[in-house]
Amino acid sequence: MADRLDTPKEARRSLLPKIRLDQDAFGKVSEGIARFMGTPRFLVWLSLFCLAWIAWNTWAPATVQFDKAALGFTALTLMLSLQASYAAPLILLAQNRQTDRDRVTMEQDRQRSERNLADTEFLAREMAALRIALNDVATRDFVRSEMRNLLEELVAEREADREAERDAERERDVEHDGVGGPREPRTGDVS
Repeated sequence: MADRLDTPKEARRSLLPKIRLDQDAFGKVSEGIARFMGTPRFLVWLSLFCLAWIAWNTWAPATVQFDKAALGFTALTLMLSLQASYAAPLILLAQNRQTDRDRVTMEQDRQRSERNLADTEFLAREMAALRIALNDVATRDFVRSEMRNLLEELVAEREADREAERDAERERDVEHDGVGGPREPRTGDVS
């Protein structure tokens, strides 16, 4: 008995051969038919067909009528039932294919939305980094004010140096001449 469980079953032959159909091709054909059946043109053609059927089987000679009005147009009823019995599965098949396409489209839209969100978040982070970096960058007004301050400091230092030179010169003169008297000309001075 254990031998049988680990061996696959042999393929059984059925009385009817299996019909292999290309699912995509069959789906496209069924969608085309379902799409056509949903148009006003189909309704007009079906109405004309029914009117012609009824007119032929009502007013044509009895020998050429094939669906008697006395029997309630049984063949026409059967034809319309047959058309409806094929239309319903074709419409369902077309709806299933449309549902599959919608599912794929929604998945692609979701992925695109995720990429857009990731891109937007990346750009927002980059913008924040740029703002932070720009806070550390000196503005034109700041640079001008710093240059003005440096210039004022340089001018003040030069004035201080000149004043210090004058003071040093006065001190030399005072030391040389005495405490406040007029200075005597030195041997190298020209007066």
